[in-house]
Amino acid sequence: MSAESDRNARHAARMARKKALIDAAIAAADDARGLLLVVTGNGKGKSTAAFGMVARALGHGMKAGVVQFIKSRTDTGEEAFLGRQPGVEWHVTGDGFTWDTQNREQDIATARRGWAIAARMLADPAYQLVVLDELTYLLSYGYLDADMVLDALAQRPPMQHVVVTGRAAPAALVELADTVSVIADEKHAFRAGVKAQPGIDL
Repeated sequence: MSAESDRNARHAARMARKKALIDAAIAAADDARGLLLVVTGNGKGKSTAAFGMVARALGHGMKAGVVQFIKSRTDTGEEAFLGRQPGVEWHVTGDGFTWDTQNREQDIATARRGWAIAARMLADPAYQLVVLDELTYLLSYGYLDADMVLDALAQRPPMQHVVVTGRAAPAALVELADTVSVIADEKHAFRAGVKAQPGIDL
């Protein structure tokens, strides 16, 4: 047997063992329920990941709700496209970054108005996917009562999926979540003086 044939045979054997393990794990995962996903970390792509799941849900004919808590701009590509799709209810409820508003009382009032929309969605089984974009900031800043938010997430309809995004996800939210992804900040074009680009950043 040539060296290349031997390498190919060993590869095939490794892949067969790996397939057996993966197939067994898939067969054992027979629970079906709504998931709470948290996408956090300092890197770019948290909201992007959540909106990708909205597109995925739409592909399965699911109804999705999106509440954006901090962002105030309504000219983003994701809203322009996803927000006009049948089966998507999209709300931009923020007043902009807290360093823009510089008004804590206003930020709290705005957060509570946005949460009223989110709470309605979280209580309605018709929404099969709910995205709570940048909710983590409202918890970190104390704009919303954390116990109230966590209780609403825990008591949502059994088959409803929820995606929460934002930096510095609180430990209690991470503990409640089924899946947590942390996006690291290795490098960002903004720090090299590149402004936000349509189709990439907005």
